Amino acid sequence: MNKSQLLGSQTAKNGFRNERDIADKFNNWEQDEEAKNWLIIMGYDLNGIEYVKAVVLTHIKPKPKSDVNVQITIKLKNAVDVENISVKLVSNEKGFNQIDKHKVDKYNEMWNIPDKVVNILKRFTGELSPTISNPRDSRRMFIDEFLETEQKELFDFLNQHKSLIISDILRGRGEFAAEWVLVAQKIKKNARWILKNINQVINYYDGKIILSPRGSIKIGKITVQRKGGTPDPTSLQFKINPAELFDI
Repeated sequence: MNKSQLLGSQTAKNGFRNERDIADKFNNWEQDEEAKNWLIIMGYDLNGIEYVKAVVLTHIKPKPKSDVNVQITIKLKNAVDVENISVKLVSNEKGFNQIDKHKVDKYNEMWNIPDKVVNILKRFTGELSPTISNPRDSRRMFIDEFLETEQKELFDFLNQHKSLIISDILRGRGEFAAEWVLVAQKIKKNARWILKNINQVINYYDGKIILSPRGSIKIGKITVQRKGGTPDPTSLQFKINPAELFDI
């Protein structure tokens, strides 16, 4: 096991309140041991770093997958490396974290979903009313309430586009696509963190697409369900348990 793997999961001296705490630690990297460890995991020789500047990406609209943008100036190379980090703050052991949520039409723009599958997903989220008698929920339909032919159309589409879907909801696209995932967990007085490359994260959560016991969809370890609640009760929602990354 190399040094970066040994440093990959560490007990934190203190919990992190928000993404600003993470950025502040990078900006104070010469005095901050955790920030030094993060830079080592990212593959940097600390002796070769001239300057680090980190900013929180709260001003970017629409919100990118990355929460913190880190710019590292390298000595002697006259070059600046950029690392984008998605931060997941967890306050319990098995809490699920929403990683993406939109109306079905937005996902249609991203993935060019066939009309029949769009209709299925809208009935699943409740954007369209159920088309069966006596649904379990009068507002929407569960996946196991659709015809077998409809379920096949949905799962065929998901399987054909699985790599793109997982990449979009975890990494994102464009200039601020996430390259790293930092999970910071604090339970009572105990705090810890783990930093993983986005490709490791995608490989971990990837897996077979199945019907969940509750009538939703599982893409590997990713849950796909109707958002419910407010706002956007008829949106499609993707969720993961970030704390699972501590075990890989």
